[in-house]
Amino acid sequence: MSATFHEDVSSAVLRQMKEGGFDFTRVHPIEFYAIFSDRDKARRAAREFRGESVNAQVLPREDGGWHLQISKVMYATFDGIGDFEQDLETLVEPLGGELDGWGVTQELGRGA
Repeated sequence: MSATFHEDVSSAVLRQMKEGGFDFTRVHPIEFYAIFSDRDKARRAAREFRGESVNAQVLPREDGGWHLQISKVMYATFDGIGDFEQDLETLVEPLGGELDGWGVTQELGRGA
């Protein structure tokens, strides 16, 4: 996938988040996803992401592939998300993985 495509998608998602009242002033767990055909390679990639603000899981997919889910606690900024996606892509592509996007759960305010 091209960097321009990633930038366009991320820009659109961040814009929708802003319009929806997302709180950009605090950190959130942001989920990044990659797909692998091989469980061992997905697990090898997951081992690279360990730390205080990062959690990695490898989950089976219905199509027989493997989903790598990386949750990173961070500010939801265009540059921060883009930098982490680039680092993730650099790690997963040589292992046969492919990025599958990112997302964040938007909490509803009180009374919503």
